[in-house]
Amino acid sequence: MTDPQVGILMLGLFIFIIMLGFPIAFTLIAMGVGFGYYAYYTAGQDIVENRIFTLLVQKTFEVASNDVLVAVPLFLFMGYLVERANILDRLFHSLQISMKNVPGALAVATLVTCAMFATATGIVGAVVTLMGLLAFPAMLRAGYDVKLSAGVVCAGGCLGILIPPSILLIVYAATAGISAVKLYAAAFIPGFMLTAFYVLYVMGRAILNPALCPKLPKEETDIPVGQVLWALLTSFLPLALLIVSVLGAILFGLATPSEAAGIGALGSIVLAAAYGALNFGMLKESVFLTARATAMVCYLFIGSWTFSSVFALLGGQGVVEQFFLGLNLSSTGFLLLTQAIIFLLGWPLEWTEIIVIFVPIFLPLLDDFGINPIFFGILVALNTQTAFNTPPVAMAAFYLKGVAPPHVKLTDIFSGSLPFVFMVFFTMALVYIFPQLALWLPDYLYTPR
Repeated sequence: MTDPQVGILMLGLFIFIIMLGFPIAFTLIAMGVGFGYYAYYTAGQDIVENRIFTLLVQKTFEVASNDVLVAVPLFLFMGYLVERANILDRLFHSLQISMKNVPGALAVATLVTCAMFATATGIVGAVVTLMGLLAFPAMLRAGYDVKLSAGVVCAGGCLGILIPPSILLIVYAATAGISAVKLYAAAFIPGFMLTAFYVLYVMGRAILNPALCPKLPKEETDIPVGQVLWALLTSFLPLALLIVSVLGAILFGLATPSEAAGIGALGSIVLAAAYGALNFGMLKESVFLTARATAMVCYLFIGSWTFSSVFALLGGQGVVEQFFLGLNLSSTGFLLLTQAIIFLLGWPLEWTEIIVIFVPIFLPLLDDFGINPIFFGILVALNTQTAFNTPPVAMAAFYLKGVAPPHVKLTDIFSGSLPFVFMVFFTMALVYIFPQLALWLPDYLYTPR
C-alpha cells in the first residue's frame, strides 16, 4: 500500500470511527499520532524518538500561542455572563411592548432579540434554549401558530453562527490563516440581511393570515409611552452600547479582536453588576463553562492540525486535490459540491468539527478555482446554520423540544424550521450572485486608498 493510499485509509477510518460516537478531538490526536508514527518511522530508531511526538508538541504550542484564538474564551465568557444576567427577558419585554403595532409583534420581537443576543454571544444552544423558555411560551399563550413560533425561535437562535462576534468566524479565521477582522466585516451585511428576510417572512405571513399571529390583548399593549421608553433605555440601550463598543473597536481598527473581546468581557461584568445579577456562583459557572468550551476548541485544533499535517505528509491531501481538479469543475461547480458536502456533514457533526477538520481539506483548492477565502468562509457560515434546522439531526429543534411544553411535537418544530432553511439557501444564492454583499465592506474599510 502506497503512502497516499494510507492517507486516504486514514481519512476513511477517521470518518468511520466518529460515526461510532468516539470523542472527535481525541480520535484526531490518536489517529494523527498513530499514522504519524508510521509516516515518520525510520528503521532502528528508539520508540520515543519518532518525530510525530515533536510534531504534536509543536502543534500544541501553536494552538496555545495563537493570537486569534485568544478571543474565543473572552467572547465566550462575555456571552455566558450576558446570558446569566437576566438581560434577555428585559430586552424581549421592552421590544415586545415597543412593537405592539407591528404584524406578528411577538415573533418579530423574538427575532430582533435573537439578533441582538447573537451579537453578544455565538452560543447557539444557549440562545435557542433561553428563547424557548421565554419567547416560545409567550407566543403560544398569545395564540400564535405552533409551527411558526418554533421556526422563529430555532432560526433566530442560530443567527449567532454568522453575526459577529461569531465564534465560528474566529475559528475559521485561525484555520484559514486570514484576518478575523475582515471576516467580521464580510459577515455584517449577509447576517443582518438574513435577519431582515426572517422578519419580512413573519410579517408577511401575519398580514396574509392574521390567525397565525393574533394581536396581543389591549391590556398587554396599552402602556404609556414613557414606560416603553424607560424599558428600552434600561434594557436595549446598555446591551447595544456594549455591542457597538466591541464591534466598532474591531471594525474601525481601534483594537484587535482579542483586545475588544477583553473589553467586552469586562463590560459584561459591569452590566451584570448594574442589573444586580453578579454574584460568585454566577461568575464561577461562567468561568467553568468558558474553560470547558475553550478546552474543546483547543483540543480540536491540536488534533486537527496534527491529523492534517500527517495526512498531507502521506500524500492524502494531494489525492483529494487531484480528485477535485480531475472533475474539471468550474468555480460554481466546486462551490456547489463543497457546500453540499458541508451541508451533509452538518447532520452528524457540530460546526467546530466541520471547520477544523473538513474545511482545511478544501482551503488549498480555493486558489485553483479562484475563490476568495473570506467569501468562502461566509458561505460556510451561512451553510452551517441550515444544519441546525434541517431534519433528521436538527440540533436547534432538539434544544427547543427539551424546554417546550409537552404538547409541542418534534415534527411541528421541524416543519416550522424548514421555511427559514430555504431563506438561508436564498441568502447563500444572493451572496454568490452578488459577491460584494460579503466583500464590499471589508474592501471599503481595509483597502488602502
